[in-house]
Amino acid sequence: MVMTPRKITTPLTAEVVDSLVMGEEILLSGTIYTARDQAHQRLCALLAKDEALPIDLTGTVIYFAGPTPPPPDKPVGSAGPTTSGRMDAFSPKLIASGLSGMIGKGTRSPEVIEAMKVHGAVYFAATGGAGALIARCIKTSECVAYADLGPEAIYRMGIENLPLVVAIDRNGRNLYRNGPAKYRKD
Repeated sequence: MVMTPRKITTPLTAEVVDSLVMGEEILLSGTIYTARDQAHQRLCALLAKDEALPIDLTGTVIYFAGPTPPPPDKPVGSAGPTTSGRMDAFSPKLIASGLSGMIGKGTRSPEVIEAMKVHGAVYFAATGGAGALIARCIKTSECVAYADLGPEAIYRMGIENLPLVVAIDRNGRNLYRNGPAKYRKD
């Protein structure tokens, strides 16, 4: 049986986050933000000083990507996911501050998964190597913080039907661990 991907939009409500299940295919639309290591470090430094963040994290989805410069008449160039483990030192603090979703590639640390379980967040996997195809789902892009970081700045993006897979749900079910176990011969 072929399953049709479920369509969801941002901001992510607690009800939507709670309903997402590991392995579920989704099409995400709405507003997301990009941020990589240096932007995460700056956000966490602001949190440590109890200062305001340049974006509201409540219900927000952060895409771990550094989009390339846009060609003429396009909002971005290639926009593929980066390895999510590079954000693991920072993600628990952001999740505790309201971050509801993350998009990247690769597994996450036990600390990130625990923060997801405690605070209600989800981790989506995007297809690595498909940055040009992913860019087709990005309809608008605007730098909103840390322009000095170039492609690693924080960009607000309007997206339509971005294909993703729920890699780790808010209950900690982990496709990177559970998926291969189905095929392992013990």
